[in-house]
Amino acid sequence: MPRKGMRSIFFKPSSPSPSTSSSSQPPPSPLHTFSDSIMEQNIQTAESLITKWDDNKLATPLFSGTRQEAKNYLHAVKGLQSAMQYFVKLDSSSTTLVRAQFLMQLAMKTLQREFYQILSSNREYLDSETVSARSSIDFRSSVSDYDDEITASEDDFHISETERVSMLAMEDLKAIADCMTSSGYGKECVKVYIIMRKSIVDEALYHLGVEKLTLARVQKLDWEVLELKIKKWLNAVKVAVGTLFPGERILCDYVFSSNPGKRIAESCFAEITKDGALSLFGFPELVAKWKKTPEKMFRTLDLYEAISDRWTQIESIFSFESTAVIRSQGITSMVKLGEAVRAMLTDFESAIQKDSSKTTIPGGGVHPLTRYVMNYLTFLADYSGVLIDIIPDLPQSPLPESYYRSPMRGENTPTSELSEKIAWLILVVLCKLDGKAEFYKNVALSYLFLANNMQYVVDKVRRSNLGFLLGEEWLAKHELKVSEYASKYERVGWSKVFASLPENQASAVTAEQARTCFVKFDAAFHETCKKQSSWVVSDPKLRDEIKGSIVSKLVQKYSEFHEKNRVGLKSIRVILPEDIVKNLSNILCGNGTADSGSFSSHSSSTTSSSSHRSNRR
Repeated sequence: MPRKGMRSIFFKPSSPSPSTSSSSQPPPSPLHTFSDSIMEQNIQTAESLITKWDDNKLATPLFSGTRQEAKNYLHAVKGLQSAMQYFVKLDSSSTTLVRAQFLMQLAMKTLQREFYQILSSNREYLDSETVSARSSIDFRSSVSDYDDEITASEDDFHISETERVSMLAMEDLKAIADCMTSSGYGKECVKVYIIMRKSIVDEALYHLGVEKLTLARVQKLDWEVLELKIKKWLNAVKVAVGTLFPGERILCDYVFSSNPGKRIAESCFAEITKDGALSLFGFPELVAKWKKTPEKMFRTLDLYEAISDRWTQIESIFSFESTAVIRSQGITSMVKLGEAVRAMLTDFESAIQKDSSKTTIPGGGVHPLTRYVMNYLTFLADYSGVLIDIIPDLPQSPLPESYYRSPMRGENTPTSELSEKIAWLILVVLCKLDGKAEFYKNVALSYLFLANNMQYVVDKVRRSNLGFLLGEEWLAKHELKVSEYASKYERVGWSKVFASLPENQASAVTAEQARTCFVKFDAAFHETCKKQSSWVVSDPKLRDEIKGSIVSKLVQKYSEFHEKNRVGLKSIRVILPEDIVKNLSNILCGNGTADSGSFSSHSSSTTSSSSHRSNRR
C-alpha cells in the first residue's frame, strides 16, 4: 500500500485491488499502437523491480556493490514516468495509469528510505572537511556510467578509501534526488535531507562550543567565563567558515545540481545552516554589548578581526537571497564591535586624563601610567589592520593638529588617521607626566623622571608596530626630547659640583683659595653622588650616555685644576681624578622600587588580556 501522506503526481489515486499483478493487462483497444506496447512494457519492467525492493526486510541496500541494480531501478522509474506521461494524455482515469501511479508511489517510498539510509550510514564520509577537500574534483553528472568513472578516478587522483566511499555516497544521493525531483517528489527528498544534515551541522557547532545565548545571560557572566567562550568562538568561526559551512554548501549544490536555478540547493542550505550561523555570528554582538572597560579591548578586536578577515568567504558561502539574514547578522556584529572599540578608546583616553595620582616614583623611574599606556598602545598597534576600519569614526582631539600631526598626514589614508590617534594618546600621557614631574621637590630629579619616561616611550615605539605607524620623524623628534631632559638633569643636578671649581682655569689662585675649592668640591661631589645613588635610569644605554657626559666634563675640568694646585695640599684629603669615575659608577642605579605605583594593576591586566596576540592564529 502507498505511504500515508505520499503525494500523487497528477491526481490522488485510488488504491488498486490486491489482485493487481504483472500479468494484468489494460482494457483492449481497437487502436492499440506500437507506442502503447512499449509503454506497457515499461510499466511491467518497473513493476518487477519496484515490488522486489518494496520489501523492508531486504538485508542488502539497493545502492550497494556495483550499483548495477540501482542503475536498473532508476532507469525503470524513468521509464515508468514516461509511461505515466504517455497514458495520462490518452485516458487520465484508465486502470493502467492508476496501476502505474501506485508503482511510482512504492518506488518513491523505497528511494526515500534509501536516501535516508545513505545519509545516515555515511555521516563520517560526508563530513564537511572531506567534502571541502575534494571540491576541486570533477564529479560526474551522469548516473548511468558514474561507477566506471569513479573506478578510473582512483588512478587519476589516487583517492583514499574514505574519499572513494564519500564520492559514491554523493553520487547515490544525487541520483536519488534527481529521480525523486523529476518525478514530483522533491519535497519528500528535501525534507529527509534537511533533517539529517541540519542535525549534523548543529552537532558540529555544539562540539565547537557554539551555543544560543541571550544578552541577559551574557551580561551575567564573569569576564573570565566570557573570555573562555570568546576563545572557543575564535576557533569555532575558523572551522565553521573554513570547512563546515563551505562543505555543506558544496554538498547541497552537488546533490541538487540538476534542479533548474538550483533553488532546491539554496533552500536546503539556508534551512540547514541558518540557525547555527545566526548563533555563531550573533555572539560577537552580545559581547560588544557587555560591560566595556579598556582591558576588554583586545578580545573585542579579536572578534572583529575574525569576522573581517573572513568576510569575503562569508559573503561567498551565504550568497543566496535566503541567507541574507546571516550576512546581515555578520555586518551588525562588526558594527557593534566597532562601536565598542571606539567607546573603549574614548574611555582609555579619559582614564589617562583623569589620573590624579600625586605619588612620586622613587629615583625618578618610569611611571606605572607610562608603562600601562605604552603597553596598551603596543598591543593596540598589532591590530592596526583592523583599527584602520574603526578609527576614522572617532571624535577629533581638542588640540591643533600641529601638536600631534603624524608624518603620514599628507597621505590622507586610514593608516594616517590611526597614526594620529596613537600620537594623540601618547601626547595625552606625556602631558600628564609633565604635571607629575612637578611633584618632585628636586628639580634635577624631575628632569631625570621626564628623561626616563620619554626614553621608555621612544623605546616602546621603536621596538613595536608603533614605529611603523608613527615613523622616523616622530621618533627623532622625541629622541631629541630625551636628550634635552638629560642635559637639563645634568646641568641642574651637577651645578653645585661644577660651581665649586673656578670658572676660569687659566687664572692663578692662592694656596688658600685652592684649598677652599678642593674642600667644596669634595663635599659637593660626595653629597651629589650619595643623593643620586638612589636615583635611577632604567635604560642602560641612556644611563651610560648620561654618565659618560658627566665624566667627560667633570674629569677634564677637575683634572686641570688638580694638576695645577695639588702641590702643598698634604694637610687635606683631596679626591683624585681617577676616583671620580669610580664614584660615578654608583649613581643612577636606583634601589629597585621605581616600578610600584597606582597603575601597576592596570598594567598587569592589560598584559594578561593581550598576551595571546603573539601566539594567535
